Amino acid sequence: MRLLILLLILVPALEISVLVLSGNTIGFLPTIVLMVATSFIGAWLAKTQGLKAFRDAQTQMSYGQLPGESILDGICILIGGLLLLTPGFISDLFGIVLLLPATRVFFKNSIKKWLEKKLRNGQFYIIRR
Repeated sequence: MRLLILLLILVPALEISVLVLSGNTIGFLPTIVLMVATSFIGAWLAKTQGLKAFRDAQTQMSYGQLPGESILDGICILIGGLLLLTPGFISDLFGIVLLLPATRVFFKNSIKKWLEKKLRNGQFYIIRR
């Protein structure tokens, strides 16, 4: 909980600092154009990657397999897309990292380890029919 509160204070302060620095360095208008461009690029990338993850999940389910990897990809793509739509360059950087398949692997492995730990400790349940 303390980490969340700290992040809610630090991240916006860092984003504002980077935006002010960028505005002073390259100018106001280029900073705005760069922010809007990253939002459009992020939306396009999230759409293409999200559709690919959805198709992969459908393919896995058609073969009777659970789409675990595709679901983790979808979670990372959703979070990455949301980060790219929020204003700021730091969130854009993390959003791009989550959207690119090569760098997404680290986060997927972290989510898997977190889920496995929750399952082992009995803090997360899977209900089957």
